[in-house]
Amino acid sequence: MKDCRQFYIDGKWISPTRAHDLTVINPANEAPIATVSLGSSADVDKAVAAAKRAFESYSETTREERLALLRRIIDVYQSRKNEMAEAISEEMGAPISLSRAAQAPVGLSHFSEVARILGYYEFERLQGSTLMRKEPIGVCGLITPWNWPMNQIACKVAPGLAAGCTMVLKPSEIAPLSASLFTQILHDSGLPRGVFNMLHGEGPIVGSAIASHPDVTMVSFTGSTRGGIAVALSAAPSVKRVTQELGGKSANIILDDADLHQAVREGVQACIRNTGQSCNAPSRMLVPRSNIVEAAAAAKSAAEAAKIGDPFLEDTGIGPLASKAQYEKVQRLILQGIQEGAKLITGGLGRPEGISKGYFVKPTVFSDVNNEMAIAREEIFGPVLCIIPYEDEDDAVRIANDTPFGLSGYVTSRDIERARRVSKRIRSGNIHINGLELKAIFGFEPGLQ
Repeated sequence: MKDCRQFYIDGKWISPTRAHDLTVINPANEAPIATVSLGSSADVDKAVAAAKRAFESYSETTREERLALLRRIIDVYQSRKNEMAEAISEEMGAPISLSRAAQAPVGLSHFSEVARILGYYEFERLQGSTLMRKEPIGVCGLITPWNWPMNQIACKVAPGLAAGCTMVLKPSEIAPLSASLFTQILHDSGLPRGVFNMLHGEGPIVGSAIASHPDVTMVSFTGSTRGGIAVALSAAPSVKRVTQELGGKSANIILDDADLHQAVREGVQACIRNTGQSCNAPSRMLVPRSNIVEAAAAAKSAAEAAKIGDPFLEDTGIGPLASKAQYEKVQRLILQGIQEGAKLITGGLGRPEGISKGYFVKPTVFSDVNNEMAIAREEIFGPVLCIIPYEDEDDAVRIANDTPFGLSGYVTSRDIERARRVSKRIRSGNIHINGLELKAIFGFEPGLQ
């Protein structure tokens, strides 16, 4: 059992104001692996006060000083990258191959890219007689999820450090091992006291205290839409800046001129990788109605080819869901899909055959889904694909846009100009065209140049 009960505040590991322990469970075998302590508003007050004190001096550091710090962090992180991959696989169940290829390296990539940009970034520019100056915003509250823990932590911390901000991080209490290791990496890199502070806790208590704190100038939140609404409401009275990345139910439009089998195979792999626990997973596959039977057969083959099992085995393709609560949610939605009349092509309720313990689910494909069904409306956050037929290009765009989410989208066509034209009509934060981006997002070795 790892002891993760201490918080990192003002440059040192300290005990929380009061003990409130939580046992962390390995999702692959349901065994206890660590203990964290859940913080309180009093702990948030300490962390914010440390960050506020540190801001006075850190905000005045030079580009060269901050660049040197980022490079030290990169060096220390690189030396512990394998340890980070193992921590992520243990705490949230990602296959070790995915953790080594993507989950751990992506944090390093964020620091490397931010360091590259910092080298030439224009903080001041004279426009006529006016000096345009970009300044650090202040103390940043960072609230991150468990599904891509290093991606979400590093993509907030690295630019914050580069800009001269100080920060308080609340990682997910479900995935504390990677966050604690990351914090130690920063400490070992010689980070000035108070610049970075980390404490564990539940969203309604610690997350709310961070979002509402009058000395926190900005909140960056990644998580569920429900959590995002709570953060925005907590932040509103102090009129602080709020940035959010929330849920997704991304449409993957396969146009009628695409290589159907290849597009379906890649779409299935992208949907179920990381056990479907990616907010930008292409979980709604839109295919021409005339191709629905062929697409369903191809999706069945691709889903059943995935190897499910122990995340620490090198050939495992899909590990468990991250928690019992997530397992129960996915099971509930699979059942609802069956009850609503969607055609179950493969997968379904219960654990995969031969697995009796752990939060494992069957890669599941539904066909003949309509966009009013719960499985097409709700973010399942599991390896569950909905295949939805469309009549024509306009109908596909209408279905894609008929969602309360808007994080990501996907279009496949042999005609790149057609794909771009369709992409422009989709109301989404980003669009990925023709599969290459799927590989870049869901199965890659991030470049460190």
